[in-house]
Amino acid sequence: MNSLVFLSVSAGVLWLGYRFYGTAFEKFIGTDPKRATPAHTQHDGVDYVPAKHWLVLFGHHFSSIAGAGPVIGPIIAVGLWGWGPAVLFVLVGTIFIGGIHDAASLLLSIRYQGNSIADISEEMVSRRARLIFSWFVLLALVVVVSVFTYFCVDTFIVDPRVVIPSLGLIPAAVVVGILIYMLRINLALSTVIGLSLLAGLIFLGQSFPVILPKGYEALIWTLVLLVYCFFASVLPVNILLQPRDYLSSYLLFFGIAAGIFGVLTARPDFTTPAFTDYRTAEGPLWPMLFVTIACGAISGFHSLVAAGTTSKQISSERDVKRIGYGAMVVEALVAVVAIISVAGGFGGFSELKIALMKGGPVNVFGEGFGFLTRFILGKHGAFIAIILLNSFILTTLDTSTRIARYILQELFGTLDRYMATILIVLASGWIALTGEWKKIWPIFGAANQLVAALTLVVISSWLLSCGKHIKYTLVPAVFMLVTTVGALVWQLGKFVKSGDWFLAGIDAALLALAFAMIAEVHKWARRKLKRA
Repeated sequence: MNSLVFLSVSAGVLWLGYRFYGTAFEKFIGTDPKRATPAHTQHDGVDYVPAKHWLVLFGHHFSSIAGAGPVIGPIIAVGLWGWGPAVLFVLVGTIFIGGIHDAASLLLSIRYQGNSIADISEEMVSRRARLIFSWFVLLALVVVVSVFTYFCVDTFIVDPRVVIPSLGLIPAAVVVGILIYMLRINLALSTVIGLSLLAGLIFLGQSFPVILPKGYEALIWTLVLLVYCFFASVLPVNILLQPRDYLSSYLLFFGIAAGIFGVLTARPDFTTPAFTDYRTAEGPLWPMLFVTIACGAISGFHSLVAAGTTSKQISSERDVKRIGYGAMVVEALVAVVAIISVAGGFGGFSELKIALMKGGPVNVFGEGFGFLTRFILGKHGAFIAIILLNSFILTTLDTSTRIARYILQELFGTLDRYMATILIVLASGWIALTGEWKKIWPIFGAANQLVAALTLVVISSWLLSCGKHIKYTLVPAVFMLVTTVGALVWQLGKFVKSGDWFLAGIDAALLALAFAMIAEVHKWARRKLKRA
């Protein structure tokens, strides 16, 4: 397979999906541009703040949902099952499942005062469903913050050149936020100033790598990142979180553009097979492919962002499709570029497998992206790739902390934003510093997709309560629920066989959660049918 043909077909399919299926769903779900959004009706200057322009919010939303997932998941999938199954799930999943999941989550939250899907599930299903869903999501977010703190610290230690661009983007974002919202400076001029600062930071980072004393660097960087998470959670969203993610989105767009131009100039042929084997060491193609690839096709984390920070900032429902569905499509394009980078950036499948075992998917992406963009970025391609990934990671960190704070405040209404954030940061820091996340991470992919499945169930319940049919959401909900339960059952057998009773217990708890939610929905459906 030639990479140029692969990219052209993939991009064309994604565009057609957005243009036709996304538009059809938008009309079906009934967005209303004249209806006031929570950003206006509940404006508080901290969390509920209408974005200056839909592009600013698109940048925040896209950067937040992307994380490192659309890179890491597809790369692992290519190394296990080949690029064929990986790209099929990215394209089909994005158009028929992920885009629907994200856009519907956003609109549902808008219609319920910007509340989380977990909180809304009380009205849609039952109070018990809300408590189960909320606690599960809260624990998952704490794990996300701890894991991505560790990953970010690791990049700071392995390549100290990324420190200044990564951390320097924080004050640069504050400058942009002040320019846009306080000084009312034109958005285009503010963006140019912010991007100029970012370019200078990248140059400084290469010239002045930040190296801390051996033995203390992990602790110091972890504390620095947790302090950042605290301020990103409690400060007004339009002063730090939103502009930082907005600027980061340009880094991601640059990465996509560089990858596309790399394909146009290098046009490498794929050296890895389209399909390897149905069964691998990590499990069979179904169901494990669908929990290995999350971001880039469908991810439960997206609903947490859509119904967390984005729904509180969106100015008009006319932007639901281009932000909710559109950002999912762009993220799928990131996954396509990642697949090209590894499928055509190595000497063969054996070389790719060795690189994955030695350096992991992050380093593999750096090598593959560097090879793909060698005629454009020269020897700097791998360095740029690491900065891109680090930008993803930091965005996931700040957004996850804020969303976790929202959910904790929903559970305990008396907590203010400061105390709620402190509790989240302390819990995440403990898990990151003690390494406890490593015990939980092997099962996190299935847990994330379980959130997506349950979100689709809640969305379907909402559509039914509105008197609408559920043709767009029922099949995705059933597929994701059956697939996730299948993955959890397979992993449970693996954990029991290896004697890992800790993970077996967590796996069994997740299965119990899934069946408990199904039971609650079943009760709700029976009550609704009786009333009808």
